[in-house]
Amino acid sequence: MAHTLQIRYPATGVEADLAITEATIKAPELRKVIVDGQPLATFDPGFVNTAVCHSSITYIDGEAGVLEYRGYPIADLAEHSTYLEVAYLLLHGELPNAAQLAQWELEVTEHRMLPDKLKTVLAGFPYDAHPMTILMASVAAFFSFYPDAQNFDDPDARYLNITRLIAKMPTLAAFAYRKGKAKPYINPDDSYGYCHNFLQMLFKQNERRYHADPRLIRAMEVLFILHADHEQNCSTNAVRSVASSGNDLFTSCSAGIGALHGPLHGGANEAVLKMLREIGSVDRVPEFIEGVKAGKTRMMGFGHRVYKNYDPRAKIIKKSVEDVFEVTGVNPLLRVALELEKHGLEDDYFVSRRLYPNVDFYSGLIYEALGFPPEMFTVLFAVPRTSGWAAQYQEFITDSEQKIVRPKQIYTGYQTRSYVPMEARD
Repeated sequence: MAHTLQIRYPATGVEADLAITEATIKAPELRKVIVDGQPLATFDPGFVNTAVCHSSITYIDGEAGVLEYRGYPIADLAEHSTYLEVAYLLLHGELPNAAQLAQWELEVTEHRMLPDKLKTVLAGFPYDAHPMTILMASVAAFFSFYPDAQNFDDPDARYLNITRLIAKMPTLAAFAYRKGKAKPYINPDDSYGYCHNFLQMLFKQNERRYHADPRLIRAMEVLFILHADHEQNCSTNAVRSVASSGNDLFTSCSAGIGALHGPLHGGANEAVLKMLREIGSVDRVPEFIEGVKAGKTRMMGFGHRVYKNYDPRAKIIKKSVEDVFEVTGVNPLLRVALELEKHGLEDDYFVSRRLYPNVDFYSGLIYEALGFPPEMFTVLFAVPRTSGWAAQYQEFITDSEQKIVRPKQIYTGYQTRSYVPMEARD
Protein backbone atom coordinates (compact mmCIF):
# COMPACT_ATOMS: atom_id res chain seq x y z
CA MET A 1 0.00 0.00 0.00
CA ALA A 2 1.41 3.37 -1.06
CA HIS A 3 1.58 6.12 1.55
CA THR A 4 1.86 9.84 1.00
CA LEU A 5 2.50 12.89 3.13
CA GLN A 6 0.15 15.74 2.24
CA ILE A 7 1.55 19.24 2.64
CA ARG A 8 -0.53 22.41 2.30
CA TYR A 9 0.85 25.94 2.52
CA PRO A 10 -2.16 28.21 3.22
CA ALA A 11 -0.36 31.45 2.30
CA THR A 12 -0.19 30.44 -1.35
CA GLY A 13 -2.65 27.57 -1.45
CA VAL A 14 0.06 25.24 -2.66
CA GLU A 15 -0.56 21.57 -1.92
CA ALA A 16 1.77 18.67 -2.52
CA ASP A 17 1.62 14.91 -2.05
CA LEU A 18 5.01 13.47 -1.12
CA ALA A 19 5.58 9.74 -1.47
CA ILE A 20 6.58 7.94 1.75
CA THR A 21 8.99 5.06 1.24
CA GLU A 22 10.72 3.22 4.08
CA ALA A 23 9.33 5.79 6.54
CA THR A 24 11.09 8.61 4.69
CA ILE A 25 10.33 11.26 2.13
CA LYS A 26 12.83 12.41 -0.49
CA ALA A 27 14.00 15.85 0.58
CA PRO A 28 14.07 17.27 -3.01
CA GLU A 29 10.32 16.66 -3.15
CA LEU A 30 9.87 19.47 -0.62
CA ARG A 31 10.90 21.90 -3.33
CA LYS A 32 7.38 21.62 -4.67
CA VAL A 33 6.34 23.95 -1.86
CA ILE A 34 7.49 27.57 -2.32
CA VAL A 35 7.74 29.76 0.78
CA ASP A 36 8.56 33.48 0.36
CA GLY A 37 9.96 32.74 -3.06
CA GLN A 38 12.20 29.94 -1.82
CA PRO A 39 11.73 26.18 -2.23
CA LEU A 40 11.04 24.45 1.09
CA ALA A 41 13.96 22.59 2.70
CA THR A 42 14.69 20.92 6.02
CA PHE A 43 16.98 22.29 8.76
CA ASP A 44 18.72 19.43 10.54
CA PRO A 45 22.03 20.27 12.27
CA GLY A 46 23.98 17.09 12.95
CA PHE A 47 21.68 15.03 10.69
CA VAL A 48 19.57 14.09 13.70
CA ASN A 49 16.68 12.91 11.54
CA THR A 50 18.05 12.78 8.01
CA ALA A 51 18.82 9.55 6.14
CA VAL A 52 21.71 9.97 3.70
CA CYS A 53 21.98 6.52 2.18
CA HIS A 54 20.64 3.02 1.83
CA SER A 55 22.97 0.58 3.59
CA SER A 56 22.95 -3.16 4.18
CA ILE A 57 25.95 -3.27 6.51
CA THR A 58 24.88 -2.41 10.07
CA TYR A 59 21.43 -2.32 11.67
CA ILE A 60 20.72 -0.48 14.92
CA ASP A 61 17.46 -0.31 16.84
CA GLY A 62 18.29 2.19 19.55
CA GLU A 63 14.97 1.82 21.31
CA ALA A 64 15.40 -1.93 21.75
CA GLY A 65 19.18 -1.91 22.21
CA VAL A 66 19.86 -3.97 19.06
CA LEU A 67 23.08 -3.96 17.01
CA GLU A 68 23.56 -6.31 14.06
CA TYR A 69 26.22 -6.68 11.37
CA ARG A 70 24.71 -7.94 8.12
CA GLY A 71 21.80 -9.33 10.14
CA TYR A 72 23.90 -11.16 12.76
CA PRO A 73 23.42 -10.05 16.41
CA ILE A 74 26.57 -8.49 17.83
CA ALA A 75 26.47 -10.80 20.87
CA ASP A 76 26.64 -13.91 18.66
CA LEU A 77 29.56 -12.53 16.66
CA ALA A 78 31.44 -11.47 19.81
CA GLU A 79 30.99 -14.92 21.33
CA HIS A 80 31.83 -17.09 18.35
CA SER A 81 33.82 -15.15 15.72
CA THR A 82 37.25 -13.63 15.30
CA TYR A 83 37.77 -10.04 14.21
CA LEU A 84 38.93 -11.06 10.72
CA GLU A 85 35.80 -13.19 10.32
CA VAL A 86 33.70 -10.15 11.13
CA ALA A 87 35.77 -7.94 8.81
CA TYR A 88 35.11 -10.45 6.01
CA LEU A 89 31.40 -10.38 6.86
CA LEU A 90 31.26 -6.59 6.69
CA LEU A 91 33.04 -6.51 3.34
CA HIS A 92 31.39 -9.47 1.63
CA GLY A 93 27.97 -9.64 3.25
CA GLU A 94 28.32 -13.25 4.39
CA LEU A 95 30.38 -15.10 6.98
CA PRO A 96 33.28 -16.98 5.39
CA ASN A 97 33.54 -20.74 5.27
CA ALA A 98 36.76 -22.34 6.52
CA ALA A 99 38.57 -22.09 3.17
CA GLN A 100 37.50 -18.50 2.58
CA LEU A 101 38.60 -17.46 6.07
CA ALA A 102 41.98 -19.17 5.68
CA GLN A 103 42.53 -17.38 2.35
CA TRP A 104 41.46 -14.02 3.83
CA GLU A 105 43.78 -14.46 6.82
CA LEU A 106 46.65 -15.33 4.46
CA GLU A 107 46.02 -12.22 2.33
CA VAL A 108 45.96 -9.97 5.39
CA THR A 109 49.13 -11.57 6.74
CA GLU A 110 50.95 -10.97 3.44
CA HIS A 111 50.30 -7.22 3.63
CA ARG A 112 51.17 -6.45 7.26
CA MET A 113 54.52 -4.78 6.61
CA LEU A 114 54.76 -1.01 6.14
CA PRO A 115 56.63 0.49 3.18
CA ASP A 116 60.22 1.16 4.25
CA LYS A 117 60.07 4.80 3.21
CA LEU A 118 57.05 5.34 5.45
CA LYS A 119 59.37 4.84 8.40
CA THR A 120 61.11 8.03 7.26
CA VAL A 121 57.76 9.80 7.49
CA LEU A 122 57.29 8.44 11.00
CA ALA A 123 60.76 9.64 11.99
CA GLY A 124 59.75 13.20 11.10
CA PHE A 125 57.09 13.41 13.82
CA PRO A 126 58.03 14.87 17.23
CA TYR A 127 58.64 12.22 19.89
CA ASP A 128 55.55 13.41 21.77
CA ALA A 129 53.22 13.55 18.75
CA HIS A 130 49.78 12.15 19.47
CA PRO A 131 49.50 8.66 17.94
CA MET A 132 46.19 9.59 16.26
CA THR A 133 47.96 12.41 14.44
CA ILE A 134 50.59 9.95 13.24
CA LEU A 135 47.88 7.48 12.23
CA MET A 136 45.89 10.07 10.29
CA ALA A 137 48.87 11.48 8.38
CA SER A 138 50.37 8.06 7.64
CA VAL A 139 47.13 6.57 6.32
CA ALA A 140 46.77 9.56 3.99
CA ALA A 141 50.39 8.98 2.94
CA PHE A 142 49.60 5.39 1.91
CA PHE A 143 48.10 6.79 -1.30
CA SER A 144 51.60 7.96 -2.30
CA PHE A 145 52.85 4.37 -1.99
CA TYR A 146 49.76 2.72 -3.51
CA PRO A 147 48.43 5.07 -6.22
CA ASP A 148 46.40 2.21 -7.72
CA ALA A 149 43.93 2.96 -4.90
CA GLN A 150 42.50 5.59 -7.26
CA ASN A 151 41.29 2.72 -9.45
CA PHE A 152 38.42 2.17 -7.02
CA ASP A 153 35.99 1.27 -9.80
CA ASP A 154 38.09 -1.86 -10.41
CA PRO A 155 36.90 -4.47 -7.88
CA ASP A 156 40.29 -6.20 -7.79
CA ALA A 157 42.23 -2.99 -7.13
CA ARG A 158 39.68 -1.95 -4.54
CA TYR A 159 39.89 -5.29 -2.74
CA LEU A 160 43.68 -5.22 -2.76
CA ASN A 161 43.84 -1.80 -1.13
CA ILE A 162 41.16 -2.64 1.42
CA THR A 163 43.24 -5.69 2.36
CA ARG A 164 46.36 -3.54 2.57
CA LEU A 165 44.75 -1.03 4.90
CA ILE A 166 43.18 -3.58 7.26
CA ALA A 167 46.48 -5.48 7.37
CA LYS A 168 48.72 -2.46 7.97
CA MET A 169 46.65 -0.55 10.54
CA PRO A 170 47.82 -2.62 13.55
CA THR A 171 51.45 -2.29 12.38
CA LEU A 172 51.11 1.45 11.95
CA ALA A 173 49.36 1.84 15.32
CA ALA A 174 52.04 -0.22 17.08
CA PHE A 175 54.83 1.79 15.44
CA ALA A 176 53.17 5.05 16.53
CA TYR A 177 52.93 3.73 20.08
CA ARG A 178 56.55 2.57 20.24
CA LYS A 179 57.81 5.81 18.70
CA GLY A 180 56.24 7.69 21.60
CA LYS A 181 57.96 5.33 24.03
CA ALA A 182 61.33 5.69 22.25
CA LYS A 183 61.38 1.93 21.69
CA PRO A 184 62.52 0.10 18.54
CA TYR A 185 59.81 -1.00 16.15
CA ILE A 186 58.74 -4.66 16.22
CA ASN A 187 57.88 -6.11 12.83
CA PRO A 188 54.83 -8.32 12.31
CA ASP A 189 55.13 -12.01 13.14
CA ASP A 190 53.41 -14.12 10.50
CA SER A 191 52.92 -17.01 12.91
CA TYR A 192 50.49 -14.99 15.03
CA GLY A 193 46.87 -14.14 14.39
CA TYR A 194 45.65 -10.57 13.89
CA CYS A 195 45.17 -9.57 17.53
CA HIS A 196 48.03 -11.62 18.98
CA ASN A 197 50.38 -10.08 16.43
CA PHE A 198 49.15 -6.60 17.36
CA LEU A 199 49.90 -7.21 21.02
CA GLN A 200 53.41 -8.51 20.28
CA MET A 201 54.22 -5.50 18.08
CA LEU A 202 53.12 -3.25 20.92
CA PHE A 203 54.60 -4.93 23.96
CA LYS A 204 57.43 -7.27 22.98
CA GLN A 205 60.60 -6.52 24.93
CA ASN A 206 63.77 -8.60 24.89
CA GLU A 207 62.14 -12.03 24.92
CA ARG A 208 62.72 -14.23 21.85
CA ARG A 209 59.00 -14.96 21.51
CA TYR A 210 56.14 -12.91 22.87
CA HIS A 211 53.25 -14.96 24.21
CA ALA A 212 50.07 -13.22 25.33
CA ASP A 213 47.57 -14.90 27.62
CA PRO A 214 44.73 -16.35 25.48
CA ARG A 215 42.20 -14.46 27.61
CA LEU A 216 43.84 -11.16 26.71
CA ILE A 217 43.93 -12.07 23.02
CA ARG A 218 40.25 -12.98 23.14
CA ALA A 219 39.39 -9.73 24.93
CA MET A 220 41.14 -7.82 22.16
CA GLU A 221 39.24 -9.82 19.52
CA VAL A 222 35.95 -8.96 21.24
CA LEU A 223 36.79 -5.27 21.54
CA PHE A 224 37.74 -5.17 17.87
CA ILE A 225 34.50 -6.89 16.86
CA LEU A 226 32.41 -4.46 18.90
CA HIS A 227 34.12 -1.46 17.33
CA ALA A 228 34.19 -2.72 13.73
CA ASP A 229 31.25 -0.64 12.54
CA HIS A 230 28.42 1.44 13.95
CA GLU A 231 26.26 2.66 11.09
CA GLN A 232 26.36 6.33 9.97
CA ASN A 233 28.28 7.91 12.83
CA CYS A 234 30.50 10.99 12.58
CA SER A 235 33.65 9.25 11.32
CA THR A 236 31.78 7.02 8.87
CA ASN A 237 29.98 10.06 7.52
CA ALA A 238 33.38 11.74 7.11
CA VAL A 239 34.68 8.75 5.13
CA ARG A 240 31.63 8.77 2.87
CA SER A 241 31.72 12.55 2.41
CA VAL A 242 35.37 12.60 1.38
CA ALA A 243 34.80 9.60 -0.89
CA SER A 244 31.95 11.49 -2.56
CA SER A 245 34.41 13.84 -4.30
CA GLY A 246 36.17 10.91 -5.94
CA ASN A 247 38.84 10.17 -3.37
CA ASP A 248 40.70 6.92 -2.77
CA LEU A 249 40.27 4.63 0.23
CA PHE A 250 43.32 5.92 2.12
CA THR A 251 42.46 9.61 1.83
CA SER A 252 38.86 8.91 2.81
CA CYS A 253 39.79 6.80 5.84
CA SER A 254 42.30 9.39 7.03
CA ALA A 255 39.33 11.76 7.25
CA GLY A 256 37.53 9.15 9.36
CA ILE A 257 40.52 9.01 11.70
CA GLY A 258 40.41 12.79 12.02
CA ALA A 259 36.73 12.70 12.94
CA LEU A 260 37.30 9.88 15.41
CA HIS A 261 40.08 11.85 17.09
CA GLY A 262 37.52 14.34 18.45
CA PRO A 263 36.67 13.86 22.15
CA LEU A 264 32.94 13.79 21.39
CA HIS A 265 33.40 10.69 19.24
CA GLY A 266 36.38 8.48 20.01
CA GLY A 267 37.70 9.86 23.27
CA ALA A 268 34.81 9.19 25.62
CA ASN A 269 36.36 6.16 27.35
CA GLU A 270 39.28 8.30 28.51
CA ALA A 271 36.76 10.70 30.05
CA VAL A 272 35.14 7.77 31.90
CA LEU A 273 38.46 6.79 33.48
CA LYS A 274 39.08 10.39 34.51
CA MET A 275 35.64 10.46 36.15
CA LEU A 276 36.22 7.18 38.01
CA ARG A 277 39.54 8.45 39.35
CA GLU A 278 37.97 11.69 40.53
CA ILE A 279 35.29 9.73 42.42
CA GLY A 280 38.01 7.50 43.83
CA SER A 281 36.02 5.14 46.06
CA VAL A 282 32.62 3.49 46.34
CA ASP A 283 31.62 5.54 49.38
CA ARG A 284 31.83 8.72 47.31
CA VAL A 285 29.44 7.47 44.60
CA PRO A 286 26.22 8.77 46.28
CA GLU A 287 27.75 12.25 46.54
CA PHE A 288 28.72 12.12 42.88
CA ILE A 289 25.24 10.96 41.86
CA GLU A 290 23.67 13.89 43.68
CA GLY A 291 26.06 16.21 41.85
CA VAL A 292 24.91 14.77 38.54
CA LYS A 293 21.26 15.29 39.45
CA ALA A 294 21.98 18.87 40.48
CA GLY A 295 23.64 19.57 37.15
CA LYS A 296 27.06 20.14 38.73
CA THR A 297 28.80 17.36 36.84
CA ARG A 298 28.22 14.77 34.10
CA MET A 299 27.99 11.00 34.24
CA MET A 300 30.43 9.96 31.52
CA GLY A 301 29.79 6.66 29.73
CA PHE A 302 26.03 6.87 30.18
CA GLY A 303 23.58 7.72 27.43
CA HIS A 304 24.08 7.55 23.67
CA ARG A 305 22.94 9.50 20.62
CA VAL A 306 21.39 6.33 19.18
CA TYR A 307 20.71 3.93 22.05
CA LYS A 308 17.78 4.64 24.36
CA ASN A 309 18.33 1.30 26.03
CA TYR A 310 21.35 -0.56 27.40
CA ASP A 311 24.05 -0.41 24.72
CA PRO A 312 24.42 -4.09 23.70
CA ARG A 313 28.18 -3.61 23.34
CA ALA A 314 28.45 -2.50 26.98
CA LYS A 315 27.00 -5.79 28.20
CA ILE A 316 29.57 -7.76 26.22
CA ILE A 317 32.50 -5.60 27.31
CA LYS A 318 31.51 -5.97 30.96
CA LYS A 319 32.15 -9.72 30.65
CA SER A 320 35.49 -9.07 28.95
CA VAL A 321 36.52 -6.82 31.84
CA GLU A 322 36.11 -9.75 34.22
CA ASP A 323 38.21 -12.01 31.96
CA VAL A 324 41.01 -9.47 31.64
CA PHE A 325 41.14 -8.77 35.36
CA GLU A 326 41.58 -12.51 36.00
CA VAL A 327 44.94 -12.09 34.27
CA THR A 328 46.01 -8.59 35.26
CA GLY A 329 44.42 -8.25 38.70
CA VAL A 330 41.35 -6.19 39.52
CA ASN A 331 41.53 -2.44 39.11
CA PRO A 332 39.94 -0.84 42.22
CA LEU A 333 38.08 1.50 39.88
CA LEU A 334 35.96 -1.47 38.76
CA ARG A 335 34.09 -1.38 42.08
CA VAL A 336 33.37 2.31 41.53
CA ALA A 337 32.14 1.58 38.00
CA LEU A 338 29.86 -1.23 39.16
CA GLU A 339 28.36 0.99 41.87
CA LEU A 340 27.75 3.77 39.34
CA GLU A 341 26.11 1.29 36.98
CA LYS A 342 23.85 0.08 39.81
CA HIS A 343 22.65 3.62 40.46
CA GLY A 344 22.24 4.24 36.75
CA LEU A 345 20.04 1.19 36.28
CA GLU A 346 17.94 1.66 39.43
CA ASP A 347 17.69 5.40 40.05
CA ASP A 348 14.60 6.93 38.45
CA TYR A 349 16.60 10.02 37.47
CA PHE A 350 18.60 7.94 34.97
CA VAL A 351 15.91 5.39 34.12
CA SER A 352 13.34 8.06 33.24
CA ARG A 353 15.90 9.77 31.00
CA ARG A 354 16.91 6.43 29.49
CA LEU A 355 20.57 6.99 30.34
CA TYR A 356 22.12 3.54 30.21
CA PRO A 357 25.80 2.49 30.13
CA ASN A 358 27.37 2.70 26.68
CA VAL A 359 30.38 1.00 25.10
CA ASP A 360 32.81 3.53 26.56
CA PHE A 361 31.87 2.87 30.17
CA TYR A 362 33.98 -0.28 30.55
CA SER A 363 36.34 -0.23 27.54
CA GLY A 364 38.79 2.21 29.13
CA LEU A 365 39.24 -0.13 32.11
CA ILE A 366 40.24 -2.94 29.74
CA TYR A 367 42.65 -0.77 27.77
CA GLU A 368 44.30 0.43 30.96
CA ALA A 369 44.55 -3.13 32.30
CA LEU A 370 46.25 -4.21 29.06
CA GLY A 371 48.87 -1.52 29.60
CA PHE A 372 47.74 1.17 27.17
CA PRO A 373 48.17 4.86 28.01
CA PRO A 374 45.08 7.07 27.50
CA GLU A 375 46.40 8.57 24.25
CA MET A 376 46.21 5.11 22.67
CA PHE A 377 42.54 4.52 23.50
CA THR A 378 41.24 6.20 20.34
CA VAL A 379 43.85 4.39 18.25
CA LEU A 380 42.40 1.12 19.55
CA PHE A 381 39.06 2.34 18.23
CA ALA A 382 40.47 3.31 14.81
CA VAL A 383 42.26 0.01 14.09
CA PRO A 384 39.14 -2.20 14.13
CA ARG A 385 36.87 0.51 12.68
CA THR A 386 38.99 0.35 9.52
CA SER A 387 37.03 -2.67 8.31
CA GLY A 388 33.76 -0.82 8.82
CA TRP A 389 35.04 2.28 7.05
CA ALA A 390 36.29 0.12 4.17
CA ALA A 391 32.91 -1.62 3.87
CA GLN A 392 31.10 1.72 3.99
CA TYR A 393 33.51 3.19 1.42
CA GLN A 394 32.94 0.23 -0.88
CA GLU A 395 29.18 0.48 -0.50
CA PHE A 396 29.23 4.21 -1.18
CA ILE A 397 31.26 4.16 -4.39
CA THR A 398 29.18 1.31 -5.84
CA ASP A 399 25.87 3.02 -4.99
CA SER A 400 24.32 4.69 -8.04
CA GLU A 401 22.12 6.87 -5.79
CA GLN A 402 25.07 8.70 -4.28
CA LYS A 403 26.58 11.98 -5.45
CA ILE A 404 29.03 14.54 -4.12
CA VAL A 405 27.98 15.72 -0.66
CA ARG A 406 26.76 19.32 -0.68
CA PRO A 407 24.38 20.25 2.18
CA LYS A 408 22.22 23.34 1.98
CA GLN A 409 22.64 26.28 4.30
CA ILE A 410 20.40 29.02 5.64
CA TYR A 411 22.18 32.28 4.89
CA THR A 412 22.06 34.78 7.78
CA GLY A 413 24.53 37.41 6.57
CA TYR A 414 24.10 40.78 4.83
CA GLN A 415 22.13 41.13 1.64
CA THR A 416 23.81 42.75 -1.35
CA ARG A 417 25.73 45.89 -0.32
CA SER A 418 27.49 48.65 -2.22
CA TYR A 419 31.27 48.55 -2.21
CA VAL A 420 32.83 51.25 0.00
CA PRO A 421 36.13 52.74 -1.24
CA MET A 422 39.04 52.78 1.27
CA GLU A 423 38.96 56.57 1.72
CA ALA A 424 35.26 56.51 2.61
CA ARG A 425 35.51 53.81 5.31
CA ASP A 426 35.40 54.76 9.00
